[in-house]
Amino acid sequence: MSDASSAAASGGLLSPQWAPQPHPRQRAWVEVDEAAIESNARELQRSLSPGCDLMAVVKADGYGHGAVPVARSAAAGGASCFGVATLQEGVELRQAGLDQPVLVLGNLSHPDELRACLHWQLMPTLSGMREALLCQNLASGSGRQMVAHLKLDTGMSRLGAPWQEGPRLLEALSGLDALCLGGVYSHLADADAPGSGLDPLTRQQQQRFDSVLNGLQQQGLAPGCRHLANSAGTLRDRQLHYDLVRVGLALYGQRPAAHLGDDLALKPAMHVRARVSLIREVPAGVGVSYGHRFITQRPSRLAVVGIGYADGVPRLLSNRLEVLFQGRRLPQVGAITMDQLVLDATDLPELEAGSVVTLLGEDCGALIDPQAWSEPIGTIPWEILCGFKHRLPRLPQQRDQGSSG
Repeated sequence: MSDASSAAASGGLLSPQWAPQPHPRQRAWVEVDEAAIESNARELQRSLSPGCDLMAVVKADGYGHGAVPVARSAAAGGASCFGVATLQEGVELRQAGLDQPVLVLGNLSHPDELRACLHWQLMPTLSGMREALLCQNLASGSGRQMVAHLKLDTGMSRLGAPWQEGPRLLEALSGLDALCLGGVYSHLADADAPGSGLDPLTRQQQQRFDSVLNGLQQQGLAPGCRHLANSAGTLRDRQLHYDLVRVGLALYGQRPAAHLGDDLALKPAMHVRARVSLIREVPAGVGVSYGHRFITQRPSRLAVVGIGYADGVPRLLSNRLEVLFQGRRLPQVGAITMDQLVLDATDLPELEAGSVVTLLGEDCGALIDPQAWSEPIGTIPWEILCGFKHRLPRLPQQRDQGSSG
């Protein structure tokens, strides 16, 4: 009797080498177009002012796309450095073998965090002298210099030292021999505001930033790399480019506002797909899903799809969502549940159990973008992209297979 037969006969579980593994595209998944990331990075780099570099912001697991493959693709497209939010995100890039400069955009204040930055050669963000002196002491004890960037608060009222203190702080930092100032930066609060040119708040923030830089020049101090623009600032006006821009959303093929970046050929990189698990025929007058928030008005063909709010599909989109199948749209009906949702496939007899539908992204030339999800429920595309849970595998895009599954 074989090992497998013995295990089956005894009623025990099969050993791992005999156990079949689920296919990653069996239920629902996120396809990431790495070529689109590389193309977007190249397109963005071409749009920058001469001498300006591109930082690929890969925080939040690359906006839900997968930080490591995104970073590699962005670097292939010309990104010279990476931005992350947490220490752990920076370490992940280093452990994957990426050796480009990495700026930790979040505030690190514990000595162990800063010691880890020194070890992994990550650049912390400084918001004041306390963190700077910690970096100085840690670096002095190691015999190595620590590179850091100073952040100035010019109007975001979040992280950063008050911009008025910039010249004094930079003068003090210049006296720390074990601390190397890699750059000075700030963050724009309203660069995606409607209209052309600079909006009043962005203009004020730039003026404050420039006043610090001009003061440093008069003092003979070198601020290192100067950077101010996020995606919206990068697309809005080249006078915001300075030495570096920090691009997140646009890197993933999404524009931060409808009036920004329409001259760039950005390609969406995320495609969320799921498989139909069951087709059922029901008469008119049948309630669908929890609370019967949808009642069939005709004999209907309903398709159950294996994806739900536990995967990142907002329940608030119930009865508002559409999906794509072979380039055609069909509506979601009833309440979206934790693991499943239901489609009205009455007008699409080609859809069957096993068919693959596209919830977000491209299918046969048709597109559903994150804004189609964010606008009806009062949120933003950033939250949609970052909301897909890790229960959904991140897989390279299949270019030779349509959504018919």
